[in-house]
Amino acid sequence: MSLDRLLGKKSKHDVLNSVGLLLLPARVTIDAGFIRLLEQHHIHESDILVMDERSDGFPVEAPTDIVREAASQSKQLFDQARITKRLPLNEITNELLPIVRQVSSHPDIYQLFESVKAKDEYTHQHNIGVGVLSTLIGRWMKLGEEDLALLSLAATLHDVGKINISDDILLKPGKLSEAEYEEIKRHTTYGHEILKGTEGLDPRIALVALQHHERIDGRGYPFKLLGHEVDPFSRIVAVADIFHAMSSKRPYHEPLPFHEIVNEMRKGSFGELDPEVVSVFLKMMIRHLIGSKVKLTDGRWGEVVYINPHDDVHPLVRIDETFLDLSQERHIHIQEIVVV
Repeated sequence: MSLDRLLGKKSKHDVLNSVGLLLLPARVTIDAGFIRLLEQHHIHESDILVMDERSDGFPVEAPTDIVREAASQSKQLFDQARITKRLPLNEITNELLPIVRQVSSHPDIYQLFESVKAKDEYTHQHNIGVGVLSTLIGRWMKLGEEDLALLSLAATLHDVGKINISDDILLKPGKLSEAEYEEIKRHTTYGHEILKGTEGLDPRIALVALQHHERIDGRGYPFKLLGHEVDPFSRIVAVADIFHAMSSKRPYHEPLPFHEIVNEMRKGSFGELDPEVVSVFLKMMIRHLIGSKVKLTDGRWGEVVYINPHDDVHPLVRIDETFLDLSQERHIHIQEIVVV
């Protein structure tokens, strides 16, 4: 592990070790001494947010506009595929994928999460969001560059089978009938057929479209596969898919509060997900809470200053000049992360 790329840059937040010891204060220049100290405490570079040199010390803005533009492009390309029955692979690869990869590298993950949330038109914002989140998770899981590129494309195309499903069903604001739900579930096999028949496409990309609703306990669909039968890319996309769905506004529900999303993913409320993928994703997400502005369920606003290693969804929060330990105030939770 090398942290040398951080030399000379300024830290955005305090960096603590696993027991809460301050290793690197916020807004200081990272020198060789700090690098050695961080390495001794096994701090990974992804745990350290740095200030962007172009922003005079302020974080880079969330790339919301570029994500919205990418979602619009996704809609045009998928509508084109619906009409022509041919996937415009060159356009997707050359126009959408660079945006997905760019956004997934954004230094502030909560700004990233905010930028990819679907707030109005869901389907195509979801395509981009899952592409970005899957790429982020793949990077955290230390996939090689070739695998990461393949995962990005597979995740962006995971729902392509929905072009064969009526908008009346896709956009229905109320509860789906049993027959409508069964039709929705067919998007996995539709997508597999579309991608399997696309010349020059790696077979794993079609497999992700087929398997991203499978669950490792065999309770997913379409084939009720067990964990060892599900491609590792499909398991990553499944986690990104569920997180994006829970954190987005949809016709039939508002985004879930932050603490509920974390708890639901840990409990496997939407089906048993790969525990390694969930663990990596939530661990990295929680680590980046330090320094974040949050809104609490009692309406107060504060800043996360310490993560309790034994109860990470109930951190220590600074509210004005006082401190609130959420691990002691069990009735208060983090409602949302406030992106400023």
